[in-house]
Amino acid sequence: MIDRDDRVLVIGGGVAGLVTALDLAGAGLRPIVLEAGESCGGVLSSHRVAGLTLDAGAESFATGRPAVGELVARLGLTDRIAEPNPVGAWVRFVGGVAPLPATSLLGIPGHPTAPDVRRVIGLTGVLRSRADAFLPARIGAGDGTSLGSLVRTRMGRRVLERLVEPVAGGVYATDPADLEVASISPGLPQALIDTGSLAGAARRLRGGGQRSGSAVATLSGGLHTLVTSLVEAAVAAGGQIRTGQSVDSLVRDGSGWRFDAGGESLAASRVVLAMPAPATRHLLATAIPDASTDLLDAPITRVAIVTLVIDDDRLDSAPRGTGVLVAAGVNEVRAKALTHATAKWPWLAELAGPGRHVLRLSYGRGDGADIPTGDELWAAALADAGDLLGVDLRPGSVVDRAVVQWPSALSAARPGHADAVHRLRAELGPTGLFVVGGAVAGSGLASVVTDAHTQAARLVALSGPGVAGIAP
Repeated sequence: MIDRDDRVLVIGGGVAGLVTALDLAGAGLRPIVLEAGESCGGVLSSHRVAGLTLDAGAESFATGRPAVGELVARLGLTDRIAEPNPVGAWVRFVGGVAPLPATSLLGIPGHPTAPDVRRVIGLTGVLRSRADAFLPARIGAGDGTSLGSLVRTRMGRRVLERLVEPVAGGVYATDPADLEVASISPGLPQALIDTGSLAGAARRLRGGGQRSGSAVATLSGGLHTLVTSLVEAAVAAGGQIRTGQSVDSLVRDGSGWRFDAGGESLAASRVVLAMPAPATRHLLATAIPDASTDLLDAPITRVAIVTLVIDDDRLDSAPRGTGVLVAAGVNEVRAKALTHATAKWPWLAELAGPGRHVLRLSYGRGDGADIPTGDELWAAALADAGDLLGVDLRPGSVVDRAVVQWPSALSAARPGHADAVHRLRAELGPTGLFVVGGAVAGSGLASVVTDAHTQAARLVALSGPGVAGIAP
């Protein structure tokens, strides 16, 4: 017998699941979050390296969209927002290394003829990029178009390969040809139409002339600290958080669902799936075998984050700004990105102390088969860090090191993704199932949080008074 007690189940305690639970609890429902791991947070996690508590996954959020900043304010954490050192990031491309141009969006330059752009793409690239200003606004901006196709059509190969591809690889761990524009930057297609050029769209969405890499923020102490506040707020509002409880199957039971979690049999009429794509696909395969889950079959990029803590005062001057993004064609370097964390975040530099530096190197493109392993990984990380920072780093300078493997953290929003998500949600809605998280919202904390708010509001609107909930 299913009790009507205004409760709903959320499977998965990552950011999407926690935000959804917070919204549901705030609306008067009483969500139960089931997290298979021993702690919540998903990609917002931490580890200890050289006595420092550091982010093991995501370390910043984009400030161009308001969702995360608003969530931080809602949790009373505004005074802990930390902005990065404004020196900006660099790019390592075939033929050289240079600061990433100012006023760029996803690597798309807002001022293609500016000296800092010419330094990277050369005169040939600048001349080709000017075609963007003369093409009809709708060229390349069709529904479902990829970032790679859009940039190549309007600005040419050099902008794509030397500017956009390193950003796509560093942030989304995939080729821009596999990223749907409407999913990773929802406002870009309309901004292109409104301004008449891709450069104009980048200027509108990116704003002023800040150096690339400056349109982000974090929390003092690390972005992972957001999770503690999210959990506390959800529980205070009436939700429950249960860790170490996995759900292996979901079975239709009349108008609702029945399942086992941690040896306890539960029933629910409303269920929110807030898991990585493989786990979501697994549950839906038995729950609704004919659901349109093709979008969940998209290749998942494995990523390895290597953290090196180094004592070397030659890095005090931040020789390559806050870090370096690497173009895919650069064969001398195996990492796809490096973050000089103590140069990027003043609060971390103060915590680490003089002469001590935290470097984060990211590995993994495509299927992740290129990720080194074992001793090869440590050797590659030190060599790559030295190459990217322009400093011959010595093994004896390494105080401590760590690696975190993320086997399913990033799923690319491929062309057609938005339509596929809409189709899946239309099929699941009548059954009482909802899907949130990066698998559907796309990569990036802002996208995940925005989508979680939207789906929680939809669930609340559909529930109404006397909603069926969960019962043993």
